[in-house]
Amino acid sequence: MSVTPVQPPGENRLLALLPREVREQLAPHLTLLELGLRHGLYKPNEPIEHVYFPLSGVCSLVITMADGTIFEVATVGNEGMVGLPVFLGTESIPGDAFVQVAGQAFQLPAEVLRQETATGGAFHELLHRYTQTLLNQISQTAVCNRAHSIQQRCGRWLLMTHDRMGAAPFTLTQEFLGQMLGVRRASVSAVASGLQQAGVIRYSRGVITVTDRAGLERVACECYRIVRAEFDRLLGPS
Repeated sequence: MSVTPVQPPGENRLLALLPREVREQLAPHLTLLELGLRHGLYKPNEPIEHVYFPLSGVCSLVITMADGTIFEVATVGNEGMVGLPVFLGTESIPGDAFVQVAGQAFQLPAEVLRQETATGGAFHELLHRYTQTLLNQISQTAVCNRAHSIQQRCGRWLLMTHDRMGAAPFTLTQEFLGQMLGVRRASVSAVASGLQQAGVIRYSRGVITVTDRAGLERVACECYRIVRAEFDRLLGPS
């Protein structure tokens, strides 16, 4: 049975879960942005001045090694928020975040987030639960990278992206996907060709369309469903 998207594109799950009065308090401080591919949201060891609530697209949380190798530790779409370290009481972290699939997001000043969550309440409680979902995703990704094949991991990654984008095609180069999966471009090319031949995706000129979601779910490892189930358990069914 195919899993439905986490949240309809064009709406952020966290903002939608907030009580109306909290959303009204935040509304004057939210700025709608178009986020292009590779747009940086925050950089290593620099103050995080804004947090972001994606409405569409996908953001990547990564660690860059001394030799320039990039390792993705988590992705965030319209189910979550980029800039969680602000809520956790820190101004910067060694990692960075950027846009891996273009889309829209609401930008909120970090100081407003601190003020709105400082005394507890619904927003504070919601972000506590979201923090756990993100930690679950990071932990499961670490296990997945160790235990599963490139094809299974690619299937998981594509399903998570499809959740955030709905039926819309999305732009993704083989080089970029290779960086996110921590493998060579040639390996990604072989996997993408195999998935296309199996009829689960269509891939042309860097644009991916999921043509058989149920088939892609059969290709992916169990990590996708585990992460999805935890989102629903902690944030409520989508």
